[in-house]
Amino acid sequence: MIKFKLLFSTLFLVTMMLLTACSSSTESEKQELRICPQCNMELPKSNLHTSTIDDNGKTVYFDDIGCMILWAKENNLNFKTMKTKVFVNDSKKYINSFDVFYKIGEKTPMSYGFAAYEKELDGTISFDEVIMKMLRGEHMANPKIRKQILGY
Repeated sequence: MIKFKLLFSTLFLVTMMLLTACSSSTESEKQELRICPQCNMELPKSNLHTSTIDDNGKTVYFDDIGCMILWAKENNLNFKTMKTKVFVNDSKKYINSFDVFYKIGEKTPMSYGFAAYEKELDGTISFDEVIMKMLRGEHMANPKIRKQILGY
């Protein structure tokens, strides 16, 4: 009888430990994990090349500026009426997408190649031009465009 109680108690304790054990990530870490709705990739921890759209009070995060543009197009959203922000490389903060300058030819998570800068650089373009180029397929993920821009 004592062996049965000992076995039962051990089994009960092991079962309770398994049921109440914590996972390797905390609840706050799970909330911090953000996935791009366009390509389903995890957003980089550095925020570099990321962007956001305020969609009816809910902020949607993207791993690449190009993903934001394609997702907005697929969901029939108008950039002129939405709050969009991009993470700029030079000052490391989110700024309104229309207030920054974009340079093509940078390495980005989805290889679209558009990087945002707060200060104007040589060869930068506006957000309207980025939208137009993305929708036409004129980005670094297109081998012909990549060859034209990089020269090889």
